[in-house]
Amino acid sequence: MMISYKKLWKLLIDKELNKKELAGLAGLSQYTINKLNRGDNVTTETLAKICIALSCDIGDICEVVYPVENKA
Repeated sequence: MMISYKKLWKLLIDKELNKKELAGLAGLSQYTINKLNRGDNVTTETLAKICIALSCDIGDICEVVYPVENKA
């Protein structure tokens, strides 16, 4: 199971923001932005800060992605 942040990047495009601006609005470090960019795990506090900064819900910025099972 993984978390995908593709929704976050699409939302930034819709709001005409870049990652550096998101970091400033949400009070995040570049390290945390890099973790999101790589699809690494971040804290729920980080996700909450992003939601507050973008006035959105957590489902608007990330989703759970399940691996596809091979059926041989």
